[in-house]
Amino acid sequence: MKYSLILFATLFVLIAQNKIHSQTTMLRLKNVLVIGQLDKPEDRYSMEINVTEIFTDLGIKAIPSLNMLKLGTDATLIATDSMKQVITAKGIDTYLLVSVRGYDKIFKATSMNDDFNTALGAGNLFPLYREEIVSVSFEFKFFRNGAMVQYDIIKCGNVSNRDAVIKKLRKQLRKIALKKWK
Repeated sequence: MKYSLILFATLFVLIAQNKIHSQTTMLRLKNVLVIGQLDKPEDRYSMEINVTEIFTDLGIKAIPSLNMLKLGTDATLIATDSMKQVITAKGIDTYLLVSVRGYDKIFKATSMNDDFNTALGAGNLFPLYREEIVSVSFEFKFFRNGAMVQYDIIKCGNVSNRDAVIKKLRKQLRKIALKKWK
């Protein structure tokens, strides 16, 4: 009796963990506002346009934040109530924050669960590409109703210039979007 109870409890925990894991891995993305958190305007533009293009090709309604804000405007304005109303009126309920996490291959997904305003206000220290690096890690945070619903890191290795970073990111982004987000 004791062993069957332990076996049942273990089985229940494993089933519960699998159910939670499958809920967090399938985003079922239908629409998204793409927000590049990069300091250089040309990096932000490149990131938002490339991510938006990939999503659009996959049948996901995507809008870059640059269509909502003037060039050079602080992205934290997206968190204001008036901007949220404009974005919602365009049929967008999911926000994606994209940033460079770093230039090492050892980054792992964070367990930190930021709210949208906190994550949007966080600064970014890294440009899209830096000389003498061979690997770039990108952080993708998805938010709905102000809460983070998905977090992923995409690592691009063997990069030698800015164009190589974007090319590898596009290739990996398409794969992950089909597997986990769509």
